[in-house]
Amino acid sequence: MQPIAESELIINARGAIYHLDLRPEELAPTVITVGDPHRVKEVSKHFDRIEVQREHREFITHTGYIGAKRLSVVSTGIGPDNIDIVFNELDALVNIDFGTRLIRPELSSLQIVRMGTSGSLQAHIPVDSFVASTHALGLDNLLNYYRLEQNMEENALLQSFNTHTGLNTQVTNPYISGAAPSLLKHFVAEFHQGITVTCPGFYGPQGRVLRLGIRNPALIDRLTEFRYGNHFISNFEMETSAIYGLGRLLGHQCLSLSAIVANRVARTFSKDGNALVERMIEHSLGILSTLPG
Repeated sequence: MQPIAESELIINARGAIYHLDLRPEELAPTVITVGDPHRVKEVSKHFDRIEVQREHREFITHTGYIGAKRLSVVSTGIGPDNIDIVFNELDALVNIDFGTRLIRPELSSLQIVRMGTSGSLQAHIPVDSFVASTHALGLDNLLNYYRLEQNMEENALLQSFNTHTGLNTQVTNPYISGAAPSLLKHFVAEFHQGITVTCPGFYGPQGRVLRLGIRNPALIDRLTEFRYGNHFISNFEMETSAIYGLGRLLGHQCLSLSAIVANRVARTFSKDGNALVERMIEHSLGILSTLPG
C-alpha cells in the first residue's frame, strides 16, 4: 500500500487535518454535526466540560464530556458539498495514520448525528415537531461521484420515485441510503419518522419561487404524494443524503434529526425556531449521553 500523497491528505503544521483543523486525539467517538457555526456553542453549553475548541473558516469544533460520554460537535455549513469535506476529514482522523499516511489496518466507526432544521412535506408533520430520518433520498448528485450501491429494495423505491417525479430525466440522478438502526431505534418517542429528501439549494431546488421561474413547479406536490409501501417523504433539507451516503460507504453510524421550522403543505413557519432547536438539542443529548460508543 502506498502512502496517501500530501496533495490528497492535507495536514497542517500543527499536525491537524486541513479544513477542520483537528488532530486525531481532538475528536470524540460520537460526533454531532450542525449546519450553523453559531449552533456549536448552543450544543456544547450542555457539556459538563469542554476540552477542545478549534475553528477554521465555517468549521468550528468543540469536544467535551457529558458525564463519562465524550462528544464532539462540528459545524458543517450548508449543503452536501461541505458534508463531503467534513465526512472525509472526520473519517481520516480516525482511520488514517497521519504519521505514515496509511489507512489503519483496523477501522473505527464513529457515531454521527446531524441536528438541523427542515421543512415538512406532510400535513400531519406540523411546525415545531421533530423528524428522525429513516432514509435520505438525494437530489444533489454528490454520491454519484462515489461507488454507492443500492440494494434491491432501494433500487425498487428509486425506480418508483423516478417514475412518479420524472426528476431523473430532467435534473438529477437520485440515490438513497438509510439511517443506522442502532441509533434510529432510540429516536421514536417524540419523533416522526420518514424519508428525508436532500436538495442542492434552498430556493429553486426546493420549489420556492421569488423572481425566477423553476423547471419543476409541481415538485412539492410530487414529493408529498409519493408512496412506496409504508414509505413516504416526510421532509426536505440540504445535508442528510450526503451524511447517510458517505457514512454508509465509510462504515460510520449516522442519524439525521430535524426540527421542523416550516410546513410547505400548510405554508406555515415556526414562531420561535430557536426555542424549537434548543428543545431538540436538549432532548437528543439526553438520549445520546446514555448510549455506548
